[in-house]
Order: sequence, then structure tokens, then C-alpha cells
Amino acid sequence: MALKISVIPLGEGWAVRSSSFENEMLFAAGAKAEAAARDLALRYAARGQSAEVAIFLRDGALAGRFLHPASAGWLDQIPA
Repeated sequence: MALKISVIPLGEGWAVRSSSFENEMLFAAGAKAEAAARDLALRYAARGQSAEVAIFLRDGALAGRFLHPASAGWLDQIPA
């Protein structure tokens, strides 16, 4: 099952939330929040944990979803 990471509006800014960490990350700009969420998802995937980033609009509608499948780490160990 993929780890869920959400980017949601919070007041005048944006928050990145997930069950994988206690404190949400806060951003003034939605683009910065999305970039942080996607970077976090890529880091989890590189360590073998699939992750899904869900981006929500200010009205609560789902704007987009990005899936980051777990990396097959053993492929990275093969010499070129």
C-alpha cells in the first residue's frame, strides 16, 4: 500500500500532511508545498516505499494525484 501525502489549503497558505510524520509542513505558496511533497514521495520511493501525492484545491476538489512506485533498489547495484 502506498504512503499517502496530501497538499491541502490551510488559511492563507498550504500544508503538506502524511501519517508518516507528526508535524505538517507549512508553505506560503502552493507550488512550494507541491514540490516538497513530491520530493518527499521520491525519497520514500527510493527507499522502497511507494508513495502517492494528492493535491487539493482551495475548494477541496482533487486537483491531481502523483504516484511514486517503490524503487527496485537492487537494480541500482548492478555495475554499468
